[in-house]
Amino acid sequence: MDDQELLRLADQCVKCGLCLPHCPTFRLRRDEADSPRGRIALIQGLVTGQLPDNPRLAAHLDGCLECRACEVACPSLVQFGTLMDAARAARVARLPAPLRRWRKLRLDLLSAPRWLPLLALLGMGYRRLGGAVLARITGLLRRPRLAVLHGLALRLRVPRPPTERSAAAGVAAARSVALFRGCVAQALEPDVMAAARLVLARLGVSTMTPEEQVCCGAMHRHNGFPDAADALLAQNRAVFGDTAVVGIASACVAELRPALNATELCRALLEIPWPATLALRPLQGVVAVHEPCSHRNQLRDTVAVYELLARIPGLEVVPLPGNETCCGAAGTYLLDQPQTALALAADKVVALAGLRPRWLVTTNTGCAAHLGAAAEAAGLGVEVVHPVVLLARAISGAGD
Repeated sequence: MDDQELLRLADQCVKCGLCLPHCPTFRLRRDEADSPRGRIALIQGLVTGQLPDNPRLAAHLDGCLECRACEVACPSLVQFGTLMDAARAARVARLPAPLRRWRKLRLDLLSAPRWLPLLALLGMGYRRLGGAVLARITGLLRRPRLAVLHGLALRLRVPRPPTERSAAAGVAAARSVALFRGCVAQALEPDVMAAARLVLARLGVSTMTPEEQVCCGAMHRHNGFPDAADALLAQNRAVFGDTAVVGIASACVAELRPALNATELCRALLEIPWPATLALRPLQGVVAVHEPCSHRNQLRDTVAVYELLARIPGLEVVPLPGNETCCGAAGTYLLDQPQTALALAADKVVALAGLRPRWLVTTNTGCAAHLGAAAEAAGLGVEVVHPVVLLARAISGAGD
């Protein structure tokens, strides 16, 4: 996107301020430069040459979560996410080549499946060799970045090898879907893909998981590398074609949907006819529903999660208070802005402490890791899972 198009998008903002109460960073800091309209003004100043791209300006722009809560509230329909992505791409393009290559390399490593087993082994070593205990004892976890890395290390698991599951015995496969597994989700939530296959099989849906699929590209796009993101999207389009794609993580689906026939898993399960003979085993307890920004503000279909969980007998399903505010995970944000990420997660911990649910469900991988670590650090003992994991538990113990 050239500067003129960027300015055109920015000029759609009339600076009314209706977005301010919905912006997590503005609510946290009460600084106009950390609000959506403030950041748009900074972008306008940067593009027109009235403001220099210095560390102070960069801190305000990089501090944006891109949660898009402002888009939902905006009466002028400003495309803030598109605007911020373009601004970051313009700033990255001006960086010295070595720094630009380093930033992209980091994203490539995080999104490359071949590196996931190594990350998982590092996490396992950290846990088993006493690194986690040492970090607690020495007070290292008081440092935000180390606290975030500690939380991620606790949740990393060795990715499971892909195993296809055909339709359950006695259930004819009426349709087939392709599963989009994501990248880091394979190491942070390896049980979700297995749960999805099990549930789809019991509903008579056969699945395939093409090995050639790659990262959705969201990490690259939101960090200023749109060409790399488009290349990943093009590869996925070549792999999946017009096949119906079911995505596990809501953020991946939001990125894929403009180019692929992609549906979020909970919505897909609701659209499939369920066998009349399928009865679910009751699960007793309170389940709090966290609504990720990608699901709430981009897909705008969080009702699917509640409708799906309502089919499980015994569950008391309640929304997590404060769902309208980002938890702070936001892709790589928790790694780049750990202090803010932890501050936003602290509000979720307070809400969880008030509810004391048995489970917390969320449809986004990064949110699950971030909130799981925060809940564990607070000693809450809540299990953080994808909704389909609970459904799989209810279905696997049920008879037809």
